[in-house]
Amino acid sequence: MQLNFGICLLYLHYCLCIDFTYYVKEGEEEGTYLGDIAVDMHLYDSNLLTDRSKVTFSQFQRSVTQNSQLFNVTKSGKIYTAQTLDSDTLCSYNQECFKTIKIAIQQAKAFIKILKVRVVIQDINDHQPKFKNEEINIQFSEDASIGVRRSIPNAIDRDVGLQNSQISYHLGNNIDNPFALSTSKSVDGISQLSIFLKEKLDREKQDKYVLEIVAKDGGLPPKESVLIVKVTVTDVNDNTPVFLRKVYNITTKNKASRMMPIITLTATDLDSGDNGKVSYHFSSKTASSTKSHFMLNERTGEIYLQQIFPLRSKLLNELYVRATDKGKPPLSSAVLVLVNIINQQNNYPSIDVNFVSPVSESSATISEDTAVGSFIAYVMVTDNDIGLNGEVTCELHHDKFQLLMLESKEYKVNLKDPVDREVQDHYDITISCEDQGSPSLETKRKFSIQVMDVNDVQPKFTKSTFKFLTYENKKANFPIGFINATDPDLGQGGQLTYSLLTNNKYNFPFQITNYGFISTRKPLDHEIKNIYKFQVFVKDNGKPSFNNTANVFIEVMDENDNAPYFSFPSVNPFSLDVHYYPNKKTNITVLKAFDRDSRTNAFLKYEILRGNDKHLFSVNPYTGVLSFSRPVYQDDVGSYNLEFIVKDSGTPVLSAMTTVSLTLTVSNKTSRIMPAVNKNLNEMVEVDFAIVIVLVAMIVSIAVVVSIATCIIRCNRARNAAQGGAVEVMNPSLNSRSERRQLINQTDSSVVIPKSPSEMRNRNIQLVGLRSQLYSEDVSQNDWKTSTLATKLPSTKQIYVQQVAVAAGGKGVQESTCMVPHKQSDRIATHLGSHHKWSDGQTGLYEEIAGML
Repeated sequence: MQLNFGICLLYLHYCLCIDFTYYVKEGEEEGTYLGDIAVDMHLYDSNLLTDRSKVTFSQFQRSVTQNSQLFNVTKSGKIYTAQTLDSDTLCSYNQECFKTIKIAIQQAKAFIKILKVRVVIQDINDHQPKFKNEEINIQFSEDASIGVRRSIPNAIDRDVGLQNSQISYHLGNNIDNPFALSTSKSVDGISQLSIFLKEKLDREKQDKYVLEIVAKDGGLPPKESVLIVKVTVTDVNDNTPVFLRKVYNITTKNKASRMMPIITLTATDLDSGDNGKVSYHFSSKTASSTKSHFMLNERTGEIYLQQIFPLRSKLLNELYVRATDKGKPPLSSAVLVLVNIINQQNNYPSIDVNFVSPVSESSATISEDTAVGSFIAYVMVTDNDIGLNGEVTCELHHDKFQLLMLESKEYKVNLKDPVDREVQDHYDITISCEDQGSPSLETKRKFSIQVMDVNDVQPKFTKSTFKFLTYENKKANFPIGFINATDPDLGQGGQLTYSLLTNNKYNFPFQITNYGFISTRKPLDHEIKNIYKFQVFVKDNGKPSFNNTANVFIEVMDENDNAPYFSFPSVNPFSLDVHYYPNKKTNITVLKAFDRDSRTNAFLKYEILRGNDKHLFSVNPYTGVLSFSRPVYQDDVGSYNLEFIVKDSGTPVLSAMTTVSLTLTVSNKTSRIMPAVNKNLNEMVEVDFAIVIVLVAMIVSIAVVVSIATCIIRCNRARNAAQGGAVEVMNPSLNSRSERRQLINQTDSSVVIPKSPSEMRNRNIQLVGLRSQLYSEDVSQNDWKTSTLATKLPSTKQIYVQQVAVAAGGKGVQESTCMVPHKQSDRIATHLGSHHKWSDGQTGLYEEIAGML
């Protein structure tokens, strides 16, 4: 027996380690059954436990305060509610609601185990969201910006369940109103509500709005409540008082009365409060003499005639009345009141004009393509006088419009001739109506007709051809000039768009803006192309669109961006063998240089920089002809390294240099003058005084003759140089050819070879004369500020030598040029005598010194 009881206790101890969870809905009545612990533990399923009465269950009590005990546990292990449970009171917000019960299990008087039982109190959606107030009022200013917010209170749901306590908000009557609801949650999870403005407000259109804010929980079924938000739009003084008309024209008898107003002016202001309260007063533009006859009620706008006018005073009086509100700042508007004073019973006719296309009471519009005879306005004349005073005739004198009678005192205005807005855009028309009274009274009604534009004019350039000058080497977007075109049409019909007409759109170096401004797209090169011819296309934006074209000529001005270069000699250094024969012409060879620039920038001048210490050589600065500057003696034989420079005439000056290694040999016939002169001088010392006087006289005479002869020779040389400076060939059969040959012009211009020597001389004299005017030969080397371009040629194993032989026989000098390679010590010299015979085939291998321009 004791063994069985021990086994049962071990089994019971093992079972009592399990906790249990029970569920109950809030609001259940007191005594609601939750569960049986003993059954759920399967305590009585074991046959080992024979005496069930010895096992008892008891609940631990935390306190003995009233209503503190929520559950009852019987000795047999059954659990009941001790009172009606409310999860909203017992538990925290937005959490699972449960309570824990500690139950002790005893076997007889022995304590066995404490069991923890959790009872979950299930929340039911028994509360709806509630706002603190059912209705609130907020205000928005009329000039409030979009996005301005006003906070409103949120709703509270007393349920603690996660779903039952979740509240969502929305506008219940969101029907085309300028407000929207914004919701956000703070750190503690409570929603923050605000009403924000999504459209501009206009109090004059609507000054009050009623919004419904609906709060709905997440229970099943959900519960909701509504907050009424009344929005009031506060006024801003943004409306000026407005009169019914801009001009009032009234007629009254010359009879003063403070009881009957002659007119009552009314100006309305859409604003509210003081912003909409209007007062009236005469404007300062009203003459003081006129105001003295009238009285204006500042509150009602009534005008009274308080003083009659003299008989001969003017009948038409102008009253300028201003209506001002009481806003801050105040706004006002003005109206003109024309008061016609009559001193007889005859009344003026009244003219009413109704337009087909009115703009205002005194203006209308017509299109410029309106057909002749079209109906413009309907005119009705009213004169209620009796007899002749009520018989009215009307007239309209105008070139474009005419007045035609329909019935008695009814007329229509028609278009008589076509209108052209580009000629005149508006017409002032006056209709005159005069009754037959004595004296007759005449009424004139003035109105204006505005002519609306039609795109009917083609754009027109200010000239058919636009010519511009620009410079080469400028960066992209360099300005060229404006293309001007006009179109008198209005709106889109007068807005012009420009474009360039070219076959090569992408590589074309120019661009044009929509305003007609031409600029470069890339740098220009005068040497590649110096004149551009193209067309500019202009069109308006009307419908239909009109267009036009104009020619554009752009000349690219040359800049001195190319340095000259030597074409002869073509290598640097260049070797030249010269055999001199006495008593013959002094020309040696011709230096040739070219410059890719044009005009002044390509005008070249030659100089000797170095190597002419004996002043034996000279070069013509314009033709490049190298010659002897004085007689050659045996002592001059040797090698000369002549360094030449050629400069252009641009700014800055550019140049190129070359070196000619010249080897000079002299014929045996060359006289040694210098020793003979020294000998004569030694002998002259020994003569007596008389002979000295005679010799001095002779020397002076000879000097004078020599000076004159020298001047003549130099003049002839200058003239020959101007006419070509040709070196004549020894062979007489080649004279005519050498006379007709000329040097290649140093510019880009082509050269026309004259047909006769006289034509050649005349042409050369004109060209040299023109160049001598533009460029002085007296410019010293120090006067040039150049950026010299030294030509560096690649080194080669072979040196090219040009042999030149200067022959003494015949009328000219025969130059033989032969480009042959030789090694360092080898030199080929061609010795030519006067007896050498030339053939046409051989002359092709030599370069003749041609006539100079």
